[in-house]
Amino acid sequence: MSEKIVISPTSRQEGHAELVMEVDDEGIVTKGRYFSITPVRGLEKIVTGKAPETAPVIVQRICGVCPIPHTLASVEAMDDSLGIEPPKAGRQLRELVMAAHDVNSHAIHHFLIAPDFVPENLMATAINSVSEIRKTAQYVVDMVGGEGIHPSDIRIGGMASNISELARKRLYSRLKALQPKLDDHVDLIVGLVADKDLPKGLGAHDQPTLATDVLYGDRDVFDLDRFTEIMPERWYKDPEIGKKACSTIPLYDGVNIEVGPRARAIKYGGFSGKGTVAQHIARAMEMKRALSKAIAILDELNTSAPANVGNFDVRGTGKLGIGAIEGPRGMDVHMAQVGENGKTEFYSALVPTTWNIPTMGPATEGFHHEFGPHVIRGYDPCLSCATHMIVIDDEDKSVIKNEMVRL
Repeated sequence: MSEKIVISPTSRQEGHAELVMEVDDEGIVTKGRYFSITPVRGLEKIVTGKAPETAPVIVQRICGVCPIPHTLASVEAMDDSLGIEPPKAGRQLRELVMAAHDVNSHAIHHFLIAPDFVPENLMATAINSVSEIRKTAQYVVDMVGGEGIHPSDIRIGGMASNISELARKRLYSRLKALQPKLDDHVDLIVGLVADKDLPKGLGAHDQPTLATDVLYGDRDVFDLDRFTEIMPERWYKDPEIGKKACSTIPLYDGVNIEVGPRARAIKYGGFSGKGTVAQHIARAMEMKRALSKAIAILDELNTSAPANVGNFDVRGTGKLGIGAIEGPRGMDVHMAQVGENGKTEFYSALVPTTWNIPTMGPATEGFHHEFGPHVIRGYDPCLSCATHMIVIDDEDKSVIKNEMVRL
């Protein structure tokens, strides 16, 4: 006889979530559902009716862990809607901020998984390594983006300004000095994850993966015609979960997909690993690519070149603009539409969480339920990102079944 096991709240992620598993008489998980119960905040509606410049400032507050991808996705969407092409230096500085943020965010992830993978005798080494990497990476974000948490210098049309030649040389020197230390850190984490001897196939699935770029993002690769979004009650067969879940389910070609480091490694690096271990390895190895890219940008950057288009016409043509950014935890897509009155008419954010974990599926099925938390930490831990808006009937409090993307 099947037994339902509910873990609520789950731990070690941003926001609140539940893990609901059906377990057979032998303690084997036959079905798993991991979903967000973070209260809805309505950030997309807040920016509607306001000037385009307001959106990046507001939506970067979606998450304090990954504000950089949200800011960049927002300005990219606004650029697209307004027909703006940022100058080369502005584009390079955006990519520099993103690369540094990747390094920092992946290091945070290693701090979160340290209790699972790092033995006591190596804990101090691992944590000190994480701290040093984060300090340097955040220094880059501070210098280029204006602030490490909510970057003020990432603007529609490019960046607020270029950096000085002295700043370029200083950043280049610090990142070059970090490179051998980061290499040692990645080797340590990859070795410890591989040595953990997790169950073969843990977290593996056969769902498609999606990535738009090796590190930054490309709106032209994201095909809006292949995207749909449905309400949770249409996805989760359990009525209790369908009513309680607070995020919609995005689908690509009608199915749920995986985005993030492993998806990028598969598409752009020939990576073939599957499951939780592969997730951690792909994430760690991406730190090396991100640091190398940041160094290459600083080596090439012309600090005398303009970093912003300057004045631009905020009167939109009604075009739906797309911003697709490959955030540390996966593809972050923002959509914006600016009207002829220069105000935002429509805004929607499709965040990595919703792509990655609308259901656990094969990630839990077939394993003893004790391994559930390991699967959670192998995927995207930022649940609050996924809860922006939901429509409730005022009288009976039921979820209205309209699709969310065009509200």
